[in-house]
Amino acid sequence: MTTQTAPAPAPDSNASAALSISQQIAGFAASLTPEAIPETVRENAKLHVLDVVGTALAATHFDFAQHALAGISNIAEDGDNSVIGMNVKLPMRDAVLMNGILAHGLDYDDTHPGAIVHPTSSAFPCALGVAEKRDASGADLLVAYILGVEVATRLGVAAAGTMHTQGFHTTGIAGHFGCAVAAGKLFNLSPQRLQYAQGFAGSTASAISEHRADGAWNKRLHPAWAGVGGITAAALASGGFVGTRKIYEGADGIFRSHTGSRFKEVDMGAMTRNLGSEWLLNEVAIKPFPICHLLHACADSALAIRRKHNVKPEDIVKVRALLHPETFHYVAEPAEMRRRPVSDYMAKFSVQFVLAACFVRGKFGFAELETDALNDAEILALAQKVHHEADPDSAFPKYFSGGVVVTTRDGRELVHMEKINRGAGERALSAADISEKFFDNASLVISKPQAERIRAAVLAMDRHSTRDLTRVLALKNN
Repeated sequence: MTTQTAPAPAPDSNASAALSISQQIAGFAASLTPEAIPETVRENAKLHVLDVVGTALAATHFDFAQHALAGISNIAEDGDNSVIGMNVKLPMRDAVLMNGILAHGLDYDDTHPGAIVHPTSSAFPCALGVAEKRDASGADLLVAYILGVEVATRLGVAAAGTMHTQGFHTTGIAGHFGCAVAAGKLFNLSPQRLQYAQGFAGSTASAISEHRADGAWNKRLHPAWAGVGGITAAALASGGFVGTRKIYEGADGIFRSHTGSRFKEVDMGAMTRNLGSEWLLNEVAIKPFPICHLLHACADSALAIRRKHNVKPEDIVKVRALLHPETFHYVAEPAEMRRRPVSDYMAKFSVQFVLAACFVRGKFGFAELETDALNDAEILALAQKVHHEADPDSAFPKYFSGGVVVTTRDGRELVHMEKINRGAGERALSAADISEKFFDNASLVISKPQAERIRAAVLAMDRHSTRDLTRVLALKNN
C-alpha cells in the first residue's frame, strides 16, 4: 500500500453530494492510512480479531469443520494460504472460505446490534487471506479488516432490519461489500476500481435464511462466501473489468432488490454519514453465549432469576420470553419446532430451548448444545412451557433487549429484564473478558502456552508481517 502521514479526510458533505455512495466509500478507502484511524479503534479492532480467532479455533473441534474441509479439499488445488488452527494449506479463496466457516460456524462471533450483521467473520478471514497471499504488513491487514467492518456494518444500519424480514441473512449481503473494499484496499486499487469492486459485489450477494426451518448449516457459509465474493470482485476490478457505479442507490441496486416493500425504511445516508470520524467498529458487540445474539438478554434474564430466587424447573408453571416482534420469526416461531430442536444449530435459534436449558442447567455453553442436552427430557419438558410475547420497552435494534417472566407453582411472578444486552454499548465486554473468552474457546483444541502465543501475536499484529501472524494462527512452530 502507499503510505501517507496526513489523516484521510472525511468526505466533504457538499462535494460528496454529487458522488454516488460507492464513489464516496471508494475515495475514503483508497486514501485511508493506519494513522488516520484512532488508536482506540485500532486497539479495539485487535480485540475483535482475538475474539474471532478464538471462536475459529474452537470450531475446529466440531464436525462441521471437518466436513467443510473435506468438501473444499475435493476441489482445491495446491495453495499456500493458511487455515486457522489447522495444519493445511489451500489456495487463497479456498482458505478464506474455510476460515470464514470456522469464524461464524459456532455463531459465537461478534455482532453490530443496529446492523444485525456479524462483520468480523467475513472481514477478517478475507483480509487475512489476501494479506497473506500478498505478503502485506500486519498494519495493512488491520486497516483492510477495519474497512471491511465499517462498510458491512454501515450497510446493515442503512438496511434497518428490512433485509432480514425479506428472508435474507444480512451478514451475507453486507459482508460481500465490506470484503470487496477490504480486498480492494490490499490490492492497492484506485478509487475508480474500488467503486467497480463494490458494483460487482452486488451481483454475488445473496444469503438466504431458509436454514431456520430445519437447522441446516447454510448460515455457517454466509460470511465465508462473502469473503470469496469480495475477493473475486476486487480481482475483477483490478483487471479493469467495469462495474456498476450506483450499486447501493440505483433503481435496481442492492437496497431496492433486497428490501422489497420495506424499501422506504432504508436509511441510505447511513452508508457515508460521518465516514472517517465515526467508527462503527466501536459499536460492535462481542458475544458472551454461543447462541443467536437476539437471545442473549433472555438467557441472562433466566440465569438471573434462577440465581436470585433459587428457582428449580419443577417450580415453574410458565415462562414468558419478552422479545421484539421483529425477532419472533428468527428465534421463536414456529414455536413447536423450536421447542424440540433437531440440531445444535436450530437450538441456537430457539428461545424456548435456550431458556429451558438455562433454568435446568444454570448455564449455557457448548455443553448445552450437545446431543445429550438436545435429548434431555427435563429441558424438553420445560421448553413446552416457554411462550414468547412482545417486549413493550424493547430498544431493538439499537440493542437486543429481552427479558423473562416466570410464573411459579406457589403463585409468584418473577421478572428480570435486560434493556441492553451484555456485551453491547455500556455493557461491552472488557479486554480481560474477551481474553478469558478466547482462552476458554482455545482450550478446546490447544494448550494454554499455545493460546498465549496466539493472543500475543494477535495483539501485536500491526507490528509484524501478516505471514508472521498466520504461522502462529495455523499452529506452525507453536
